[in-house]
Amino acid sequence: MAACGRVRRMFRLSAVLQLLLFAAAGAQKALSQGGHGQGPGPAANLVPLGQVGGGAPAVPQQPHPPQFQLQQQQQPPQQQLFPAGGPSARRGGAGPGGGWKLAEEESCREDVTRVCPKHTWSNNLAVLECLQDVREPENEISSDCNHLLWNYKLNLTTDPKFESVAREVCKSTISEIKECADEPIGKGYLVSCLVDHRGNITEYQCHQYITKMTAIIFSDYRLICGFMDDCKNDINILKCGSIRLGEKDAHSQGEVVSCLEKGLVKEAEESNPKTQVSEVCKKAILRVAELSSDDFHLDRHLYFACRDDRERFCENTQAGEGRVYKCLFNHKFEESMSEKCREALTTRQKLIAQDYKVSYSLAKSCKSDLKKYRCNVENLPRSREARLSYLLMCLESAVHRGRQVSSECQGEMLDYRRMLMEDFSLSPEIILSCRGEIEHHCSGLHRKGRTLHCLMKVVRGEKGDLGMNCQQALQTLIQETDPGADYRIDRALNEACESVIQTACKHIRSGDPMILSCLMEHLYTEKMVEDCEHRLLELQYFISRDWKLDPVLYRKCQGDASRLCHTHGWNETNELMMTPGAVFSCLYRHAYRTEEQGRRLSRECRAEVQRILHQRAMDVKLDPALQDKCLIDLGKWCSEKTETGQELECLQDHLDDLAVECRDIVGNLTELESEDIQIEALLMRACEPIIQNFCHDVADNQIDSGDLMECLIRNKHQKDMNDKCSIGVTHFQLVQMKDFRFSYKFKMACKEDVLKLCPNIKKKVDVVICLSTTVRNDTLQEAKEHRVSLKCRKQLRVEELEMTEDIRLEPDLYDACRGDITNYCSAVQYGNAQIIECLKENKKQLSVRCHQKVFKLQETEMMDPELDYTLMRVCKQMIKRFCPEADSKTMLQCLKQNKNSELMDPKCKQMITKRQITQNTDYRLNPVLRKACKADIPKFCHGILTKAKDDSELEGQVISCLKLRYADQRLSSDCEDQIRVIIQESALDYRLDPQLQLHCSEEISSLCAEEAAAQEQTGQVEECLKVNLLKIKTEACKKEVLNMLKESKADIFVDPVLHTACALDIKHHCAAITPGRGRQMSCLMEALEDKRVRLQPECKKRLNDRIEMWSYAAKVAPADGFSDLAMQVMTSPSKNYILSVISGSICILFLIGLMCGRITKRVTRELKDR
Repeated sequence: MAACGRVRRMFRLSAVLQLLLFAAAGAQKALSQGGHGQGPGPAANLVPLGQVGGGAPAVPQQPHPPQFQLQQQQQPPQQQLFPAGGPSARRGGAGPGGGWKLAEEESCREDVTRVCPKHTWSNNLAVLECLQDVREPENEISSDCNHLLWNYKLNLTTDPKFESVAREVCKSTISEIKECADEPIGKGYLVSCLVDHRGNITEYQCHQYITKMTAIIFSDYRLICGFMDDCKNDINILKCGSIRLGEKDAHSQGEVVSCLEKGLVKEAEESNPKTQVSEVCKKAILRVAELSSDDFHLDRHLYFACRDDRERFCENTQAGEGRVYKCLFNHKFEESMSEKCREALTTRQKLIAQDYKVSYSLAKSCKSDLKKYRCNVENLPRSREARLSYLLMCLESAVHRGRQVSSECQGEMLDYRRMLMEDFSLSPEIILSCRGEIEHHCSGLHRKGRTLHCLMKVVRGEKGDLGMNCQQALQTLIQETDPGADYRIDRALNEACESVIQTACKHIRSGDPMILSCLMEHLYTEKMVEDCEHRLLELQYFISRDWKLDPVLYRKCQGDASRLCHTHGWNETNELMMTPGAVFSCLYRHAYRTEEQGRRLSRECRAEVQRILHQRAMDVKLDPALQDKCLIDLGKWCSEKTETGQELECLQDHLDDLAVECRDIVGNLTELESEDIQIEALLMRACEPIIQNFCHDVADNQIDSGDLMECLIRNKHQKDMNDKCSIGVTHFQLVQMKDFRFSYKFKMACKEDVLKLCPNIKKKVDVVICLSTTVRNDTLQEAKEHRVSLKCRKQLRVEELEMTEDIRLEPDLYDACRGDITNYCSAVQYGNAQIIECLKENKKQLSVRCHQKVFKLQETEMMDPELDYTLMRVCKQMIKRFCPEADSKTMLQCLKQNKNSELMDPKCKQMITKRQITQNTDYRLNPVLRKACKADIPKFCHGILTKAKDDSELEGQVISCLKLRYADQRLSSDCEDQIRVIIQESALDYRLDPQLQLHCSEEISSLCAEEAAAQEQTGQVEECLKVNLLKIKTEACKKEVLNMLKESKADIFVDPVLHTACALDIKHHCAAITPGRGRQMSCLMEALEDKRVRLQPECKKRLNDRIEMWSYAAKVAPADGFSDLAMQVMTSPSKNYILSVISGSICILFLIGLMCGRITKRVTRELKDR
């Protein structure tokens, strides 16, 4: 064999290889004179044959090809040009024109006749192509014919004039390609140059010539000059077959190259490979793979392995430019694809992963872009610049930066990114780092990207643990393939979510990055299917850990991230050392918490940050920092919380129990939610009807600032409110109680006030109490300037009102009453202040601690009725009707004044009565009375006060005491007015008199049951007790009834039955009399005694009944002292008679005194005179 020329460019075929390429189409004529010095053959033999067995298209024959003579080459001693013993071999050929014909050689005649079409017999190259493409066992070529073919091809490739034929056939092409035209003559470099520029050859015959010659070379690795020398040792070490001629048929020599390729691939997949392919052989293997990249016929092993599959899947795909390879790659995981072909395709893909140039279409389409964006600069080591992953990362970086990358190149990138996602075995790092995990968790899931998704599932913690190296390898692969830019890259996701995309995301064009965002927005909705949900969350887990993998976020925020978070380029490795999710955390900190001008995010970036936050709030695993810091706490507190959104809620519920780092993370996230509750996507979805109907104006605001949650709380009990929304809103309220920072508006309004007045207080309820106490003290002391700012006072009011709605928002009260709630209110639902109302109704049965807390609550509510949630809710419309301008402090007073109006709502009236009953149990629950009687109470009721406790009711004792003093007309005017109102109200409804209820409960049940059962109380029970006074046996009850009679003598207004009966008579006979102090009652008594006055029969009857009752009362209840006696006389119907008798008696005593005085004086004088 002639010596090979030195290779000038990296990985270029040797000179003999170039000569070999020459022989395909133009050297046939010369060969007719070569070998044994035979005469010139027919010109037709110069022409490459048409496509045989899937070969390239036929080339039109040249009528007058170049004429030249080949010199016979010196053969190695062990080789012969043709097999010995064949006459045709010695004769040199036969057939038309006297040229030598392969078909006429005895060694191959039978095989040619059996295998090759007759029209090809006259063309040696067509016969050669036909015979060397045979692989079926039934058509196996004889050993002698194989040996003949080998010598024929070897002679073709070793002629020194080979290059001159190439210059003749490719004359115009060489002139167009400057690099090839400048090659020196006679060194074999020209054909090498033409092979390198195959894609640029437009001349048809030249292209076919180069293609056919390449097919000859690649039929046997020994024909590739230099390859055998470079890889001889590796072939022996890897046991890839014998290199001695004749021990293996020439057709199987493609297996040798395939064996070397597998050895090269295997080495990359092992951390400590037992055998290593030498560097020089690696280069030769990759170069051979590159040169065979355009036509799959040139990869002999793959060609024979995939011939049937090519016919099955790619029958209409034209050979050339790597089209057949791509077609087969696309069908690699079809069920009907043969395993042998699938294996050969995988090996080829692995070579592409090591050197992108092994893909003809990728190298061609992206050549200019690679050069433009310096993705293959000379100073980088080839192992890096040639790797497919580096090429993809470099070009993806250009795309993400908004640079222009050709559509052809982007299409190729998409195909190969999808290829890497489909088959994990194409990534050596995955094989190296995840081998154990794949065997343990994901065996049998090799196809269509299922292995990668299985590993992702393991990383999410759903199937076990995954090593850090494997996690990092997965993260790197996700960055290389960048499925966030186009969901179609992830075949498993694409297939799982196809139906969802067709229904929920059909308005978005296919391949748009916003498809993933759309799928996330429909997560956990009825449109989502389970398989899609799993694949989506598995992918999002990795995207959430690298902000650059969301292309929309990266595009909108790369400037802000560089300015504020000091990030680098898309494919820079500097960020790999950062904590996962660190850049995004930096972005959302600046989106929500930085108030400095110039430090906030741009509007479009902020919108993207909000979008991502809304999506990631659905699953704690999508928040890298949260999952990392809270992994132990999640297992400790939330192992059973597996439903959607429950894990974060659980962490918030156990906030005080969490580890410090986890508590900080959860606290920061909760604080963020308080500013923008739309981050809680699940809650927003549940509350959509309420938002649309009641909160659409604040929901449309670009900046939430807590307004939306405030609106939801206000409308929590609307009819449109559903359970999910109500529970979610209540949960957020409960979480807010743990830290005042969790209420954004409260925090912003009162931040400075809290630092100044309530330092070191963290819990919101404590902060509210602290600030409220300060406000109340300043109000009571009438301070000139409030210590709490106006904006804080306003927001404080909102917080106080919100806290009254649910007992759980009052942690101290809730903790004190847990047992009582279980005992007495277990059937009552939380919310709407129902539990609090239930506790009030069962107040007498409550435990001491709970009773004290409820009393304190009632005291606060009575001082500020607006904090009485139930009253405000039930009487909302009545407040608008009767008290539109009333102050919050006087709201209940206003309602009480309008209680008996015909327009008053019955439910509201009932609620007002309940509050009146509560007020009358203790003067401290009636702020108006307390203020009016502040001097009278200690003066007249001191004994009761000394026994009283601060946090328990006096059961109406003080008010009863004041009532007695009212009857004695000894109260101050302000106090008297208030007591009169209380007596008037309690006279109409016995329930408003706690002492009467306490002492007369049995009598009411036995004597006045019918009256007590009346729906409307108008004093029937009191009248019944008065009428049945003689039947009452209990002294305490009798005393209460007598007190009522005594009170009624003081003022007719406190006796509603009598007042109603005598209303006309009062108007006619006593209109000029000022009400109060018994004046109108005395007027009626005088009218009753006056024969000239005719009273109404009912009034007359009632008055006579009262006189009898008072007479009886005077007998059974004598005056306790002079004051009581005087009061009885003044209020007696016989007041004039009694006063006349008393006056007469006094006068008689006076006269007797005068007379006695004169007598004693005279006696004394007489004694002196003596």
